[in-house]
Amino acid sequence: MARRPAEPRIAAHLGRPETPEEMAARKAENSKNYRQSQSFKNLIVALLVSLAIVAVVYFIVPRGEIDNAPQPNVDEIASQVSNQFERTVITPDAPDGWTTNIAEIEPGAPSVWTVNFNSIPDAGHAYVRFAQAFDADEVWATQQLRGTEASGTVTAGGIDFTEYVVSDPSSTSNIAYALGVQAGSDYVLLYGSASAEITAQLAERVADEIAALQQEGATHE
Repeated sequence: MARRPAEPRIAAHLGRPETPEEMAARKAENSKNYRQSQSFKNLIVALLVSLAIVAVVYFIVPRGEIDNAPQPNVDEIASQVSNQFERTVITPDAPDGWTTNIAEIEPGAPSVWTVNFNSIPDAGHAYVRFAQAFDADEVWATQQLRGTEASGTVTAGGIDFTEYVVSDPSSTSNIAYALGVQAGSDYVLLYGSASAEITAQLAERVADEIAALQQEGATHE
């Protein structure tokens, strides 16, 4: 028995068979929708993979704190500076609990032996910097303090220091207070954002070495 050709399927939304053009349009729309759904899925997968990578990096890569960085060996560096410049340099002996983040020579005219104390108990984020400027005088100190004039004297450890109170710390890189004194041919300046009381603590610690330099300078005159 001969088969009769199948009749075109009636499209429910049309109530009649689709024309070839309508069928082609429907298939094209279905393909478009499929591609869009796949693109969205791929985007979600890529996003999840990226988040997973970030999480792995975060939990695996070690992260150190700046405060945990090793402190410079002030005594050792001071000895090297003394040998290099063939002169006596002061080695600040900081009070208990103070930490140091800088101990170096600042090149220039004059060269300056510098030790910075950046973590001081009960002083918040305040700092005090010790500076011994080679072959310098109070003119250098005034330059460091942006022209701030002396406001009086303070005695610490038997040494009479010139006191500088900065009225506008924003104009001096946050320097608010300083104590300075001539030590032989060098000038010693203790300065920073710490209070007068805290700065005086460091002044007392270096007083004996300053006195020695003053005596050394007097001997050579």
